[in-house]
Amino acid sequence: MIKQADLKDLEPKLLQLFEHLHANPEPSWEEKETTQYLAQLLKDEGYEPHLFEDTTGLYIEIGSGSPVIGLRTDIDSLFQEVDGVHKANHSCGHDGHMTMAIGVLLMLKKMKEQQKFTLETGGTIRVIFQPAEETGNGALSIVERGLIDDLDFLFGVHVRPIQELQIGKHAPALYHGASMLVSCEIYGEEAHAARPHLGKNSIEIGGSLIDALKTIRVDTRIPWSVKVTKFSAGVGHGNTIPGKALLTMDARAQTNAAMKQLDEGIQRAIRSISEMYDAQINAKVLLNIPAAEVDLEAEEILRRSIVQSVGDKHLADPVTTPGGEDFHFYTKMRPNVKAAMLGLGCGVSPGLHHPHMTFDRGQLITGVEILTNTVINAMQYAKMNMMKV
Repeated sequence: MIKQADLKDLEPKLLQLFEHLHANPEPSWEEKETTQYLAQLLKDEGYEPHLFEDTTGLYIEIGSGSPVIGLRTDIDSLFQEVDGVHKANHSCGHDGHMTMAIGVLLMLKKMKEQQKFTLETGGTIRVIFQPAEETGNGALSIVERGLIDDLDFLFGVHVRPIQELQIGKHAPALYHGASMLVSCEIYGEEAHAARPHLGKNSIEIGGSLIDALKTIRVDTRIPWSVKVTKFSAGVGHGNTIPGKALLTMDARAQTNAAMKQLDEGIQRAIRSISEMYDAQINAKVLLNIPAAEVDLEAEEILRRSIVQSVGDKHLADPVTTPGGEDFHFYTKMRPNVKAAMLGLGCGVSPGLHHPHMTFDRGQLITGVEILTNTVINAMQYAKMNMMKV
């Protein structure tokens, strides 16, 4: 049982930690200072940080042997324009996620000192500080290191917009959608603007491709969208028909099956426009994040932990959201892992990725309590299942 007095004592330290992380953001794959700061902090608390030789990020292990319960947090920031200045900026809540993960480790340490938590009978809790969530490939780097292979359960957390969850309401699962970024290099043929019949206007080709996207059909019962987010063509004087254009499209679908349909439609549109203009279009997938595949046992453990921590009145239904999360690569690459992500209702506004995003930081200590109970409950549940076998 977590003591409320212990949480209250811990809260000022965590808020100070949050302020430091918030003030020192680093974008994907550049989280060097963040990694060193977290490693030193945890080392000072008596933990042994495991750093990676070739990249940023780290992990901590408590105990040994099976079962293995994982908790993952992301550590990178966005790089965006804030008040006219391009810079790293924590506008997606990863500073809060790191704070909660550290809070779990500090609570487990305190509970161990009070003899309220022990892994003497076996079992491992692995807390992973993952780089580069925003690029969509940070999770894959963790998978490649084998840190997911032996997990029984894996949990994550994400702060949620006020449009999805009221402050103080917490969801036992986040059903993120699939998302894909596709870059298209369009090769037409340059010509003088006075003689357009001698060239192939890459802008017109790109415009036709945009129109062709409107012909895609996906199951109407499933939310989906595809839209062009970047389009550039032409250099120098405006009296030249541009021969090359660069187009980027963003595609989203709520399920992996719908994303497969959408992807097939996009490829069909590219082929048809290429044939229509007899022009080369080189398509490259820049990002392809799967939709959530939430394990119902993991979701139930989170549900029980929310109620245990803050009571029934603070329990919300699982949230279905169109946003993407590379957390779901873990279950795609390792289907045996039972995973779910906590949605923390903390009033994110105006919204995620807004340069001036803010949220109720008082909910971070609640997230610590829920996640601490989650890893303990998952450990007990996994041990019971091992005994039945």
